[in-house]
Amino acid sequence: MDIFISYINRLDWTAVVDIALVTAVIFGSLWMVRGTRAIQMLRGFFAFAFIATILAAVVDLPASSWFFNQISPVLLFSIPVLFQPELRRALEKLGGQTGSLKRLWRRRSEDASIIASVQASSVLSRRRHGALIVFERDTGLQEYVDSGILLEAEPSAELLQTIFNKTTELHDGAVIIREQKVAAAGCVMPLTASYLKDRQLGLRHRAALGITDVSDAIVLIVSEETGHISLVHDGVIMRQQEPEQLTLLLTTYMQGRGSETA
Repeated sequence: MDIFISYINRLDWTAVVDIALVTAVIFGSLWMVRGTRAIQMLRGFFAFAFIATILAAVVDLPASSWFFNQISPVLLFSIPVLFQPELRRALEKLGGQTGSLKRLWRRRSEDASIIASVQASSVLSRRRHGALIVFERDTGLQEYVDSGILLEAEPSAELLQTIFNKTTELHDGAVIIREQKVAAAGCVMPLTASYLKDRQLGLRHRAALGITDVSDAIVLIVSEETGHISLVHDGVIMRQQEPEQLTLLLTTYMQGRGSETA
């Protein structure tokens, strides 16, 4: 108790700020990896550290202490490798915060592509033609643009309907929209590794989740099996969207206010 009181007496405003910063970093790190496989791995790390500390403090086990001392630096260096997807996602989110500030001052310049996409998705839904439309935001998608056919075309409902017509060669890939332009079609998206409980969610939904796992893109999906229109943002699928709601959500997310409505 006396040791605790002595520590309290030595605290000054710099120590308080220091502790608050460390607490904020730890809390922010845990918040960004919530709901991911990293949580289970962190539990394993904490359990290992707890056991090693108890053994070193309570029991005199020279061999075990030597082993833990040797393996600890290896575990520290392995953290960036084991948590690479989560670290990448966290850094992209941090960078996306600065990009969202720019979008707050941007006029609704994406309206042309949004209107064309919503109109096309309504027609494709009635025809039961599948579609996958990816809206690029702050995270660059050039590597996925390069996997498809470059277009750099003005967006229109007719163009998108033609691309996703079942008789065309490009209908199985994704369309990427960048800065009001249809940048490319027939693009290959990464598939998510997450388990999907709903059997109605096929490859298009896995691809939509996959690209939102590695970027801040917004994805519009038309299901070929059901005709349902869905929107994917930040790994969350919002299913069976009506045109009016779809337009509102797309505009909101593209203007950088996604966090307020998610």
